[in-house]
Amino acid sequence: MPIAPDSLPALLDHGFDTVIDVRSPAEFAEDHVPGAINLPVLDNAERARVGTIYKQESPFKARKIGAALVFKNAARHIEGPLAGHEGGWRPLVYCWRGGQRSGSLAWMLKEIGWRSEVIQGGYKTYRRLVTARLYDQGLGLRLVQLGGYTGTAKTDLLHRLAARGVQVIDLEGLARHRGSLLGDRPGGQPSQKAFESALARELLALDPARPVVVEAESSKIGQVILPPALWAAMKAAPWIEVSAPVSARTHYLVEAYEDVLADPERLRDKLAPLQRHRGRALIETWFERITEGDQPGLVESLMTAHYDPAYDKSMKAMAPEIAARIEMARLDPEALERAAGDIAAALERMPKVWA
Repeated sequence: MPIAPDSLPALLDHGFDTVIDVRSPAEFAEDHVPGAINLPVLDNAERARVGTIYKQESPFKARKIGAALVFKNAARHIEGPLAGHEGGWRPLVYCWRGGQRSGSLAWMLKEIGWRSEVIQGGYKTYRRLVTARLYDQGLGLRLVQLGGYTGTAKTDLLHRLAARGVQVIDLEGLARHRGSLLGDRPGGQPSQKAFESALARELLALDPARPVVVEAESSKIGQVILPPALWAAMKAAPWIEVSAPVSARTHYLVEAYEDVLADPERLRDKLAPLQRHRGRALIETWFERITEGDQPGLVESLMTAHYDPAYDKSMKAMAPEIAARIEMARLDPEALERAAGDIAAALERMPKVWA
């Protein structure tokens, strides 16, 4: 009997041994149920071919060709990645929505003797539950924003807080982006849907009775957008602001952005559009430092002439409640560990409930 979960926790706590996504690799890459493996019964080209035949020729012909391809590919999976499972194995199978692809594989697995079931409504059911958690409900969490100028090691501090048992959400980690003009990471960002899947799963693991620290961000990290409920909670949250001298921040950023700074052409492409906001003379100065290989000089100028003024302007507009200020003279591991302890202590002193 197909399972019909009525909440995201119910779906994720399914109790099956393996979750199998039988959709095409392209569908799977965009987003999928956490922990699912991809065993497509139609690959990208086959799915496109069957769809074209369905629309342009005949639904019957499309189903006939599709069935042949589905069972051929299913047989390949059974002989390959599924061959080692014993008789008591319980797989949970899903496709896009209609259940034809998942139903075909689940039927074959059940005929073999495995206890397979399908998710009623497929991926669309999962996506509906994710959307409900992120868009149709209040956040239900007490957020604290960790703010400070660029280069104050906020992401590093977030990880150190997590190691101390403090609840955190690493939004930049989920978005696979460092949250700045030069913030691209190797491999690119997840799709909006995949980001929301990861975020929803993070939220389910958090205790609403305890504060949750997030790094101060805009409503958009790279190309992914924060859900409105999360963004509203961030704007209303009190801040803990960290600070460090420009020299320490420069040294920290030269190491943290080593991959970006090592690619002069990429740097120029990223910085050139700022001419509209910062003027041609400043951009040319940056380009000269790139040519000279003066990474510290470039980073310091970027902070003092671009990032710091932008931060000051944003702070003036938002006027957040600053609950604590943490000053760091250095940004080495020992200093960051002390700062994490100070932040954890500040969290303990904050009110247990706030609006």
